Amino acid sequence: MAQRRRLEDIQRRLVAARESVAVLDEQVAKWREDLDEARIRALVSETPLQAKEYDELSRQVSVATAELERRALEVSALVRARDELLRVWTPEG
Repeated sequence: MAQRRRLEDIQRRLVAARESVAVLDEQVAKWREDLDEARIRALVSETPLQAKEYDELSRQVSVATAELERRALEVSALVRARDELLRVWTPEG
C-alpha cells in the first residue's frame, strides 16, 4: 500500500511539474522574442533607455531559462523515481 501511495504521489508531482515546464517554456519563448526586438531597438536607437530595457529583459530571460532548466531536471528525476518504483512494485491483491 505504501508503494502505491508513493507512486501516486510521484505521478501527481510529475504531472504538475510537466505542466509547470510547459507554461514556463511558453513564457521563455515569448520573452526571447521580446528580447530580440529589444536588442534591435537598442541597436537602432542607441539610447541609454533602450539599452537598459534590453539589459533588464536579458537578465529576466536568463533567470527564467535557468528556472526552466531546473524544472526540466526535476521532471527527469521524477520520471526516474517513478520508473524505479514501477520496476520493483508488486501490486497488492
